[in-house]
Amino acid sequence: MNKELYRLEVTVPEEDYDLLSGLLTLEVAFGWEEESLPSGETRFRIHCEQEDFLLALRERIRDVLPQAVSVCAPIENKDWLGAWREFFTPVPCGERFVVLPPWLAEQAAADFPGRTPIVIEPKSAFGTGHHATTALCLRVVSDLLDAGRLAAGQRFLDLGTGTGVLGIGCCLFGLRGEGLDIDPLAVDNALENRALNHIDADAFPVAQGSIDAVRERYDVVLANILARPLTEMAPDIVRACAPGGCLVLSGLLEIQADGVEQAYQACGLPAARRLIDGEWCALIWEDVPRQGAAGD
Repeated sequence: MNKELYRLEVTVPEEDYDLLSGLLTLEVAFGWEEESLPSGETRFRIHCEQEDFLLALRERIRDVLPQAVSVCAPIENKDWLGAWREFFTPVPCGERFVVLPPWLAEQAAADFPGRTPIVIEPKSAFGTGHHATTALCLRVVSDLLDAGRLAAGQRFLDLGTGTGVLGIGCCLFGLRGEGLDIDPLAVDNALENRALNHIDADAFPVAQGSIDAVRERYDVVLANILARPLTEMAPDIVRACAPGGCLVLSGLLEIQADGVEQAYQACGLPAARRLIDGEWCALIWEDVPRQGAAGD
């Protein structure tokens, strides 16, 4: 095993996100990390033991996106599994939930009395509660449960389900619904986490897909994605909401919130309530007005 691991970091503005993401999808089968920056830019990180591969990839990126800022450098190839275990501490979310990894699940009741544990096998930092957008969504779910706006028997859609954490949280309080994600690895992770939390498959089916696969309306739609797809999918997302239902959007920076909200107001929604955590924002509608049928 090599003593060194190499990292390529590439930073692009919001308008170049889709182009670089598509290029990496074609070139980097083993995946990458993404970090949304307060500036609205996105930083991509690709790790590999083969420096030549990353240098060639950097040149390919420069050909397509000459304005992208890229740096390739060696980093210590340490015990990453141990590092993940050290990082993934329990995360309380709202008044009801605590998200924690399997190796801490047994002590959840003693360490977090009164909270409902959501056990997540960490395969990425996004969707474990450590990212503010996930914590925001779970806090909103907790608040809506407390207010009686969400209740057992209602139907939910977890769009961009990732680890499945939001859908699992809903199921633990008696809701039923489905999770969709365009990433097949995310679907696998969500299915693994569904089993870890003893959620029945019929209560929370998870599949690869996006909003165009939806043909029904839901009492609550949770979409923790990114500002651009949230904006582009606004008409379809609104149509998936049952009249009088709830809609929660997250995954966006506060500086992006106005633009996203305007896209949904153009679809007939009123102004959203906002919940802020640092530079991140969630948009919340608790009473979605009647729209055309889903899939129209």
